Amino acid sequence: MARLGTLQEKLYAQDRYALLVIFQGMDAAGKDHAVRHVMSGVSPQATDVHAFKEPSAEELDHDYLWRAVKVLPERGRIGIFNRSYYEDVLVVRIHPALLDAQKLPPERVTGKIWQERFEDINAFERHLWRNGTIVRKFYLHVSKQEQARRLLERLDDPLKNWKFSTADLVERAQWKAYHDAYADALAATSHPHAPWYVVPADHKWFVQALVTDILVNTLEQLDLSLPKLTAARRRDLAKARRQLTRQTT
Repeated sequence: MARLGTLQEKLYAQDRYALLVIFQGMDAAGKDHAVRHVMSGVSPQATDVHAFKEPSAEELDHDYLWRAVKVLPERGRIGIFNRSYYEDVLVVRIHPALLDAQKLPPERVTGKIWQERFEDINAFERHLWRNGTIVRKFYLHVSKQEQARRLLERLDDPLKNWKFSTADLVERAQWKAYHDAYADALAATSHPHAPWYVVPADHKWFVQALVTDILVNTLEQLDLSLPKLTAARRRDLAKARRQLTRQTT
């Protein structure tokens, strides 16, 4: 964790790259836990977390990538998406009514719409890479048995009751459909510049260790460094030191 924090400091100081981390997974896969773990190792001042839930009326009046575009991380910062624009080739694919709510022109909704959206996402992520945003995507793969255990824990623990939603059971009933949708999405959108990592998520400690290791390796490959001081800057620092030294004597 300390190594990740050191690399983030260099990322921020260099101000050349941004890092976008995406977490996807079924309900109770541990996305919130993974986000908290990543946050624990880095400065919150240079990190932004966004959770993508049901789109607002304003968001539905834009294309499906819009709400993600407007919260992309700036150079030098780490952006974490808890769910993402991938919901629009996953949950929207499972529930046709959600696609209807996007108010697309009827002639644009064809049998190729999911393949076309994969093409859009690939182009979008390549655009991000070409402009200095590094994308790393994690699918937290929880087993059906472990999901049931975690949902029961939410019911049995009064402190976790607020986390449970009957909608979780509705989505759980679509288990195979979701896994088929994930399989298509991951196969179509995993590339060297924006890879997917399928992380076994039945044990949260393993998710923490693997995600942290991947992010550290990713940042190390960028050859990050603190800005080099110019001669003028060194003179300014020396002058400031002399002034402060006099004030302490």
